[in-house]
Amino acid sequence: MHRRDSLAHLILASVVVLGLTPLMVDAAPQAQIAFVSDRDGNYEIYVMDADGKNQRKLTINIGIDWFPSWSPNGERIVFSSNRDGNFEIYVMDADGKNQQNLTENLAGDTFPSWSPDGERIVFSSLRDGPDEIYMMDADGSNQHRLTENLADDWYPSWSPDGDRIVFASKAGWGNFEIYVMDADGKNQQNLTETEDGQNDRDPSWSPDGDRIAFVSDRDGNGEIYVMDADGKNPRNLTNNRQDDFRPTWFDPAFAVEVAPFAVAPANKKLTMWGWLKQVTR
Repeated sequence: MHRRDSLAHLILASVVVLGLTPLMVDAAPQAQIAFVSDRDGNYEIYVMDADGKNQRKLTINIGIDWFPSWSPNGERIVFSSNRDGNFEIYVMDADGKNQQNLTENLAGDTFPSWSPDGERIVFSSLRDGPDEIYMMDADGSNQHRLTENLADDWYPSWSPDGDRIVFASKAGWGNFEIYVMDADGKNQQNLTETEDGQNDRDPSWSPDGDRIAFVSDRDGNGEIYVMDADGKNPRNLTNNRQDDFRPTWFDPAFAVEVAPFAVAPANKKLTMWGWLKQVTR
């Protein structure tokens, strides 16, 4: 009788595991891309799944809200807005709540990007003449200049390991092209070469460091593209008649704090409920 009960329990447990397996796969949160669109008549910040599905708006403001960048743990988004008269760097929760100004400067501050450790933010500013790249702590303190260049250097984005920064640069009347440099500003190299009148801009590194999302008007209007980290294999993701720009990556598999049902990165444990717990890749 006890053996029959044990066998029944084993069969039941197997059925439960098999039933929960697709649930565990389907419940995993999607990687997300935050971006900017004027599809509703004003530039606002949106978010979508990495495959382009589930697009939704985060900001509703009479000013321009753009250039979003995820914090490494996915809990906050830093962005630029002119809602107070000039462009400043703001931060908000990932659902659009608790928006606050970080820079408080009379010059234009734009193009913020979070460091991989979540402790610093790089951005561009006009405060010392041409647009240059600056850095500050995540709370807005310790603002200081990183680059000194005759060209406008915009859209900085850190590589996941913190060793490199990808950005767009434009000298004089030339096109915007995407460059990469070491985090200290050395070893700059060009990744894209557009034709006259075309621009590649708004680069953002993928969490694994293998790809870079960016915006190009090479097909007539601003579209979101992705390419390999060395500049190869560019391809269009959005194919939208309106301008879409400023993509920025977030993938829960690479988050600092792994959420329930997320795919755990190497050496991380995924905690499930009840006796199904501590699943390790």
